[in-house]
Amino acid sequence: MTSEITIRPIKAAETYPLRHEVLWPQESIEYVKLNQDEQGHHYGAFRNGKLVSVISLFMDGGVARFRKFATRPDCQGQGIGSQLLRQVLDDARQKGAQRIWCDARAVNENFYRAFGLEPEGNRFYRGTIPYIRMAKDL
Repeated sequence: MTSEITIRPIKAAETYPLRHEVLWPQESIEYVKLNQDEQGHHYGAFRNGKLVSVISLFMDGGVARFRKFATRPDCQGQGIGSQLLRQVLDDARQKGAQRIWCDARAVNENFYRAFGLEPEGNRFYRGTIPYIRMAKDL
């Protein structure tokens, strides 16, 4: 099914429902809020006017970090998250970042490798979920 995907900046609060539903449904909604959210750049991918994927970008000098990347389960595997991540990589570069990184769930490592991100360091856990830091030069 082809449908129009629109990507645009959104407010931090608009990311919370998807962050919660996709990433940490067993936790309270407060768990998905970040202290740095107000300093971040938040993006949403909309399909037919509905928010289906979110990501947040944080700049620290020449280094960018993206966090809380979440796509509605029924919209995964359709290229929507890929479009969103490409946009964020471009925006980070335009904002002056020379490097970008994330703490990726280990299960998603191959997805991030497709964008040129490579694992750095050892796996670590948040609760029972294994993560790996992934990064690339822009």
